Amino acid sequence: MDTEVLSSYLPLYVEAFFLTLKIGWLGIFLSFVLGVASAFIIHFKIPVLSAVFGAYVEIFRNTPLLIQLFFIYFGLPKAGISLSAELCGIIGLGLLGGSYMSEAIRSGLDAVSSAQTESALALGMKKTEVFTLVVFPEALTLSVPAIVANVIFLLKETSVFSAISLMDLMFTAKDLIGLYYDTTEALVLLVMFYMVMLLPVSFVGSVVEKKAGAGMFGE
Repeated sequence: MDTEVLSSYLPLYVEAFFLTLKIGWLGIFLSFVLGVASAFIIHFKIPVLSAVFGAYVEIFRNTPLLIQLFFIYFGLPKAGISLSAELCGIIGLGLLGGSYMSEAIRSGLDAVSSAQTESALALGMKKTEVFTLVVFPEALTLSVPAIVANVIFLLKETSVFSAISLMDLMFTAKDLIGLYYDTTEALVLLVMFYMVMLLPVSFVGSVVEKKAGAGMFGE
């Protein structure tokens, strides 16, 4: 392995790393917003909307991100809607992640005991207060392990962004391998940067899960 090649490639990977990170976290933020909205609508069986969001969840959970990106990046321009590759990546990741986040949060909502809701209402709390102050915080706590797993999953899914010509980590690695055939060096840097991106999330996620679990059981 040539260290000079590694050092010469490093600036390209740093640039690609920050682009991947930006798109990844913006997509995750969008996925969380969509997930909360979908979970709320489906859990409370809001007429018409629950069917629409239920269909959204099933469609996006059961199709690969690559196909979704192709549809957004190559298909929408046929309908007169042209978006940048970066925005397509954010929207695609957000839509995919939203379907998974929805199921994670909805399972948390379903797991909240009805006795807690009844107790809160008996204390004179309004229904909106019961949901925002009692039900949703506990549901979110119960959903933490699934949410953390989804965040890690979505960050790894950024590896397909190269298919729509985004200069992310994977695109950079494939480009350098195709141009200079330094396969080992390109792949080593690719693995290193994905570890830099994912290991802190995994560590922080483990800490959050432990704290959430400790809070639930009063430890």
